Amino acid sequence: MNRTSEVSGFYKLSPKERAQFVKEFADLTDEEVELLQSTGSLKLELADRMIENVVGAIPIPIGIGVNFLINGRDYLIPMATDEPSVVAAASYAAKMTRLKGGFFTSSTEPIMVGQIQAVNIDDPYGAKMAILAAKDKIIEKANEQDPMLISVGGGARNLDVKVIEADSGPMVITELHIDCRDVMGANTVNTMAEAVTPLIERITRGRVYLRIISNLATKRLARARTVVAKEAVGGEEVVEGIIEAYNFAAADPYRAATHNKGILNGIIAVTIATCNDHRAVEAGAHAYAARTGYYSPLTVWEKNRDEDLVGSIELPMAVGIIGGATKVHPIARIALKILGAKTANELAEVMAAVGLAQNLGALRALADEGIQRGHMALHARNIAIMAGASGELIDLIAETMVKERKIRMDRARELIGEYGKKERV
Repeated sequence: MNRTSEVSGFYKLSPKERAQFVKEFADLTDEEVELLQSTGSLKLELADRMIENVVGAIPIPIGIGVNFLINGRDYLIPMATDEPSVVAAASYAAKMTRLKGGFFTSSTEPIMVGQIQAVNIDDPYGAKMAILAAKDKIIEKANEQDPMLISVGGGARNLDVKVIEADSGPMVITELHIDCRDVMGANTVNTMAEAVTPLIERITRGRVYLRIISNLATKRLARARTVVAKEAVGGEEVVEGIIEAYNFAAADPYRAATHNKGILNGIIAVTIATCNDHRAVEAGAHAYAARTGYYSPLTVWEKNRDEDLVGSIELPMAVGIIGGATKVHPIARIALKILGAKTANELAEVMAAVGLAQNLGALRALADEGIQRGHMALHARNIAIMAGASGELIDLIAETMVKERKIRMDRARELIGEYGKKERV
């Protein structure tokens, strides 16, 4: 089968028709398709083993981002979100990038940092030197904790030591650099950090308090870039508008926060669909945006010599394809199968491309037609449902509210009453 993620009118298909397309693309079984479409796919017994105090589960819609061409390969992108227009915007933006080859991505090694905090030390800089002198011994102790990780080429690689001046006095912070391979790494990193704690205390003659992973994963970066033909995005004026929107975000943290939120709309949707730690991804992204001391956009938009739009993104991406809920949750397993990512690095790169696409879709809407046009049409459907509409009445009421520019619960209820009277007559 010649597989492509370029689909025209995917949104017009019924859920069953879309599932059939995904089934053929990803070679899903009938059982997997049935499970994917069942909101009760997470059995209570399994949920009870995943977190504490379980009373049930909340389904989140999963849509498929289409049109993604990444490093010459077609992808379908599972996206779990409750926000209207996210999947549509990403798919539309991805289609615009295909004329110039789609997205091109890269990433660093999957290195996570574990921090060990030592205090009550008389000679903090002397302690720093002593820790560095014992580096090999500390790394050896850390690697004893996870033979499986070592067997697949991962493990503690290096360490740094820094002295920071806190209000309570100097702290000596040892930072283990751990190659986590295809796992996110929180449990591995924390276990290694705890294992070397007695050794750090003996070396420094201080006391260790925290020994924990850092979610500012500056050594585990994912990058994506794309060139968008000016005619694909809507012409030179739209290109200029997108660049001016980026410049606004680069100059003002209030705008940058919303700019980055839009990027994360896409990234977090993939993170949730694959049951990765979206809190860690989001915290790392925002911290990375502020790493210079000034909060900045995660993307850059500029023009090349052909006056085409050029976009790029770089951010920490601590995600995995094995371990934790990623392999426990049945839908996460299916989502990863649809995505087809074979390594954690590949997943991270795909997510960076999705974030760049999401940003492109949002900026184009802002620069051209306005962000509310598509978003509010979808929002109106949600309001109609909340007001009690069902069936064809949902679309009818939503269309009326959009035309009137009165997308409110009270208006939706009025319309339900009005249409109800017409039917009785």
